[in-house]
Amino acid sequence: MIRINDEIKKEVSEILRADMKDPRVGVITSVIKVDTTNDLKYCKVYVSVLGDDEKKQEVMNVISKASGYIRSLIANRINLRVTPELKFILDDSLEYSFKIDKIIKDINN
Repeated sequence: MIRINDEIKKEVSEILRADMKDPRVGVITSVIKVDTTNDLKYCKVYVSVLGDDEKKQEVMNVISKASGYIRSLIANRINLRVTPELKFILDDSLEYSFKIDKIIKDINN
């Protein structure tokens, strides 16, 4: 499962960067983690988007609407018995870590 999760993470990241034609999705979007169920039916893709809340919601809507397209590209690139249904979840861990890092730097100065 670890190898499958890593492979799906790599492919989704590449698809979001290179194959998505929507200009709203791009450099500011990164895949943090992927969790696939043991039966390969479902896959949670944790995505981090840098920007304000409106921008985050807009990017998540675009990605969610394109999940079928992304799934079809993954099916072509990875040889799996079943291509999982993708569910994209917004992950704020990167933004949270930047905030904590800024607080620590402010305390030290």
